[in-house]
Amino acid sequence: MTTDEVIRKIGDIAIIPVVRAATVDEASRAVDAICDGGIRIVEITMTVPDAPKLIEGIVRRYGNELLTGAGTVLTAEQAKSCLDAGAEFLVSPGLSLPALCTAKACDKLMIPGALTPTEVMEAALKGAKLIKIFPCGNVGGPKYIRSLKAPFPELALIPTGGVNAANAGDYIAAGAFALGAGADLVDPQALRNGDARKITAAARKLVEAVQAARAGTKASS
Repeated sequence: MTTDEVIRKIGDIAIIPVVRAATVDEASRAVDAICDGGIRIVEITMTVPDAPKLIEGIVRRYGNELLTGAGTVLTAEQAKSCLDAGAEFLVSPGLSLPALCTAKACDKLMIPGALTPTEVMEAALKGAKLIKIFPCGNVGGPKYIRSLKAPFPELALIPTGGVNAANAGDYIAAGAFALGAGADLVDPQALRNGDARKITAAARKLVEAVQAARAGTKASS
């Protein structure tokens, strides 16, 4: 997929589930549960053991039915290994210029992390088309996104950290391009207990919350 196609798909679905797990098996079950819940995007973090190999397996199993990305990508080497495995986009908790340059060289999307206005400006100046705001929940949540959108109305921001079905609507109303959903969606305890149904149910609730918020935003505009 082209970078623009990936961006459009992320914008259409508006949810990027962040999969962190202790084992490859747990991560695989999380991916299946997320898909069953109606979200066709996943971000496999580099904290998962053998993450590139897992990404390769997911791409092979789901193909174009699932947009597969890699998260917590900190270095050029990690970026290259994930892209070689088939990742269509990369995400980092901060701004890694080597990873960003590697993604650009491969004509793939890199979503760097930022928090402060200065960091947001730097990421945008370096060519980032989407910017992850992390950890957003710790610094005001939807109110913080609304504050950032005032000076940066043209930037596509993806709040991550503390995002759930209860506040998803507020984030969308604040102007978020999409939402990064971690432990509130992919519950670590549910994974350990083999309770995939809890993750699937959480995914469905999040999808419903985003769709309702978008419908409300369109109706009021």
